[in-house]
Amino acid sequence: MSTLIIIPAFNEAPVIATTITHIKKHLNGHLNSAILVIDDGSTDDTYQMARTAGVFVLRHFLNRGLGGALGTGLAYARDHHYDFAVTLDADGQHDPEDINRVLQPLITSQADVVIGSRTLSHQGKLPLDRKIIIMLSNLLTELLFNQPTTDSLSGFRGFNRRALESIVIKTDRMEVSNEFFSEIKRLGLKLAEVPIKIIYTDYSRSKGQSHTNSLNIIYKLLLRLFR
Repeated sequence: MSTLIIIPAFNEAPVIATTITHIKKHLNGHLNSAILVIDDGSTDDTYQMARTAGVFVLRHFLNRGLGGALGTGLAYARDHHYDFAVTLDADGQHDPEDINRVLQPLITSQADVVIGSRTLSHQGKLPLDRKIIIMLSNLLTELLFNQPTTDSLSGFRGFNRRALESIVIKTDRMEVSNEFFSEIKRLGLKLAEVPIKIIYTDYSRSKGQSHTNSLNIIYKLLLRLFR
């Protein structure tokens, strides 16, 4: 069974090499795994740093956004016939040791899509502001798509071959996180959620989704709900 680790990255030069190194250490011995970085139009040395770290890098020459980067990564996994794909953030917020936890329901055919949930975790503390934004996003995701979730904004996800072949991503920006749940419901995919370790640093907080952007996404979801 083959697995592709997909890392969307925009201006992550200070940490991308460290993130890749940590993932490589965890994947040591997994002969059928590979790491793919999607450099989403970075204006710093993200592309060069990722290449130097010894992984394959695809480059967007213009910044398309998280949805565009994930769409490129998932299409690559599909076209190169990977059995599974796992997405992780580039800023070091995710613990590579949780990769196996995310993969397990896919390998055992219990799920087509797995979400690594921060709200289910007992490892680490979720900041209050993030907890509130996640709660609002979860509520709107369920109202819009009739798909319950404990962490609609998680960037730690796993997909099996069925999901890779059927999910269609249309949004380019942060709304992609909610769009995945629309696709899960539309396609009748099996969803599982597993707890992941919560890691927040000053860097990951500064690089993460801003409050303004998060509220803008929630506003767009509200417009979709009441139109």
